[in-house]
Amino acid sequence: MDIHLPMSKIKLLNPEFPNKSTGIINGQSSGLLNWNDIAYPQIYDLYQTLLSNFWKAQEINMQDDIKQWDLLSSTEQDVFLRINTQLASLDSLQTPTMCQVMDYVTDSSFKAIFAVIAQQEAVHNESYSYILSSLVPLSEQNDRFNQAKSDPIVQKRNQLILDSYERFRENPTPQNVFQLGVNSINLEGIYFYAGFAFFYHLARQQKMLKTSTMISYIQRDEMQHAYFMAQFLRILLTEHPELNTDANIDYVYKTVGQAVQLEKEWAHVILKDIEGINLNEYEEYTEYLANKRLRQLGLPNLFSERINPMPWIHVFSDEMINETKSDFFEQKARTYAKVTQSNGFDEL
Repeated sequence: MDIHLPMSKIKLLNPEFPNKSTGIINGQSSGLLNWNDIAYPQIYDLYQTLLSNFWKAQEINMQDDIKQWDLLSSTEQDVFLRINTQLASLDSLQTPTMCQVMDYVTDSSFKAIFAVIAQQEAVHNESYSYILSSLVPLSEQNDRFNQAKSDPIVQKRNQLILDSYERFRENPTPQNVFQLGVNSINLEGIYFYAGFAFFYHLARQQKMLKTSTMISYIQRDEMQHAYFMAQFLRILLTEHPELNTDANIDYVYKTVGQAVQLEKEWAHVILKDIEGINLNEYEEYTEYLANKRLRQLGLPNLFSERINPMPWIHVFSDEMINETKSDFFEQKARTYAKVTQSNGFDEL
């Protein structure tokens, strides 16, 4: 396989091919999906985990946060709105990108996962809008979204992701789908965490707990998406060893390193006036997350090995939510997928 030749869009139905795909890209598949006969049975477990995470923004009653909003300091309100719209701007990229990748993935079980991820990203995007609509008028919402578009730090962060996504859109080669996958992990597994840390910091002060509940749902989904993309890339490199080159491994380390640096820069801008968040600790936390993403890819650490340098954030982790078997903040009964080694919840 020439990794620089464009792939063809997959026909909806190829009756002459087997139902079980012969490869996740550039393979043969009829297009029919029988979950009982797929090339990588573990993908069904991940599919079930993603479905068990299903939720809607409207399930969370924002009345308590509405009452608390005016009690936040002007700095907290400003940071809250900037982070909310910045996260929404990142999630806006994911739904159309995941849908486009589906057109070039041969294996129908992987197509199904990409479809679920695209849907969940649309829910995340709606959730940020739902939070905003509860707290500020539409005119301010629009101002904040425009601010996210024009903020040079946000633009710089987004550009790393956008460049690889646009390369794939314009030239859908195996090499470009590999690079897209790496940057999807950067987006979902590294970029969101300064924003998440801010909302959890408010929650540990008993502020804006409903927002933090929603953020915990989003984070749970994002960790699963990053885990899936790591598995996708590992299978891609196994099926196509011509992609498994020193240059591509170097690309992983270089790009993950860039994402870490950009996340640190963003944290120093957005969290600098927030008392109680140690930015040196957050820098180490970002490196800690990057090491986890690399290990999911089967690669050695880029940064020094360390335990979680921000242990207080563990209280708001998926493990804790799953252990309680109810909504951690609202104590509203919910059913969650049980944490296992396969579903990759040990991410914080």
